[in-house]
Amino acid sequence: MAQMTALIRGTTTQTGLRVKAAQIKGVYPTRIKVSDQQMAALNLTHRSICPQWNYMIHPRSQSAQKP
Repeated sequence: MAQMTALIRGTTTQTGLRVKAAQIKGVYPTRIKVSDQQMAALNLTHRSICPQWNYMIHPRSQSAQKP
């Protein structure tokens, strides 16, 4: 988990904004069902390191957004 937190801390945006990250230990719900349709609606790009957890969420196109 320390490596993952360090990777998140090293994140910057194209305009130079920086990310702060900290591990919050607690109990969180798991195994929440997400439909294939919900997943398909996300615009994700998976990274090479830990691709299941390390991804970018890009904005949806204007036509895909609800008013």
